[in-house]
Amino acid sequence: METITAQELKTRVNSGEDLYILDVREPAEFEAMNMGAKLIPLGQIMNAQIDEIADWRDKEVIVHCKSGMRSMQACMILEQMGFQKTVNLHGGILAWNELS
Repeated sequence: METITAQELKTRVNSGEDLYILDVREPAEFEAMNMGAKLIPLGQIMNAQIDEIADWRDKEVIVHCKSGMRSMQACMILEQMGFQKTVNLHGGILAWNELS
């Protein structure tokens, strides 16, 4: 697992790069504020309910949550499931929103 800062991610998003971003928060958190990532709560990842992102296994997957702890867990689990390159957003969506 690697890490990325909110500023690094924002730069990549603004450049139009094709990114695979996964939000592992709960649906209510996602509804309150999100960056348009694919939502799969951590509990579903822990239960291996990842069919919607199975084709991301060989992609760089940037994972975020509120502050970076759940996404770190998700990265470790995804790597155990065969995902080649997971990247944790340091500081989560809180850090991302500080840039807005």
